[in-house]
Amino acid sequence: MLKVGIIGYGKMGRIRHKALVGDGRAEVVAIFDPEPIDDALCAVVDSENEILENPEIDAIFVCAPNFRIPELAKRGLRSGKHVFAEKPPGFTAADVEGVRLVEAESEGLKLMYGFNHRHHASIKKMKSLIESGELGKILWMRGRYGKEVDDSYFETWRADPKLAGGGIMLDQGIHMLDLFMYFCGGFDVVHALVSNLYWKIDGGEDNVFAIFKNSETGVCASLHSTMTQWRYLFSLEIFLEGGALILNGLKTSSGVYGDEDLAIKRNDSDAHGGFAHEEHIVYHTDVSWASEIGHFIDSIEKRQPVLQGTSLDALNLMKIMDRIYQGS
Repeated sequence: MLKVGIIGYGKMGRIRHKALVGDGRAEVVAIFDPEPIDDALCAVVDSENEILENPEIDAIFVCAPNFRIPELAKRGLRSGKHVFAEKPPGFTAADVEGVRLVEAESEGLKLMYGFNHRHHASIKKMKSLIESGELGKILWMRGRYGKEVDDSYFETWRADPKLAGGGIMLDQGIHMLDLFMYFCGGFDVVHALVSNLYWKIDGGEDNVFAIFKNSETGVCASLHSTMTQWRYLFSLEIFLEGGALILNGLKTSSGVYGDEDLAIKRNDSDAHGGFAHEEHIVYHTDVSWASEIGHFIDSIEKRQPVLQGTSLDALNLMKIMDRIYQGS
């Protein structure tokens, strides 16, 4: 059994713990959080050092506030432990580069970042259809990801850019951008508009409108990340030479985004664009957390490379994020 310690036991720490238990190949032996923990299912230690310095712990899960993630990832690797860290991987690309330097010196240790959206069943289906070539090459993509918050949001660390690193784009929009890059590889042209009209976050943003282009392939994409979406929304559209993949909804623990409804439209000269000719697959269960944990443990047990959520994925993503914030 892989011995695991969790640093940070808020919402994400608990989600990761549940997924580890469900996988069955790991045992969480210690958890730490600066706030009292009343529902612990294992030992609660008094400091993160007790996890980092424990030679019996094989891997750590970094579920702490954003500003701690790069530091704890480096400390975990230097202590000889595999590291699974939540997103964002840092505030800037430079933060990730610093972690990668330590990773390069940590032979045999695995580092993985938590971009669970890649592990949703609907996203996996879209990826397989694209890679099959059945629908031809990607032409363009459009993503919209939005949520509503209330005043209680501003009582959390996520509303403090000094702790969170930014506003809605770094908190949630980063997932949509990661999916764009997962499907088409990356972008060299980036333009963005950032606004802060409603919540007026000091040093943050409540809306981002961004457009991207991959000059090599010609693929263009547009993204809207918002926290003034008074009706929760996840929408990802990919249009290809031979049809389209349109995903509406995302299955989450809260259920506010609905089920994952994937429409597969194959161009047909007899269909004349009718909706009746679309294939629909609806996914009612969120398998992303289990899939992501399984991938991490597989990489350790089978001594194989991390394929999703690598530090290079994180670096390339944060280079684009830097341009979004700097360009705006």
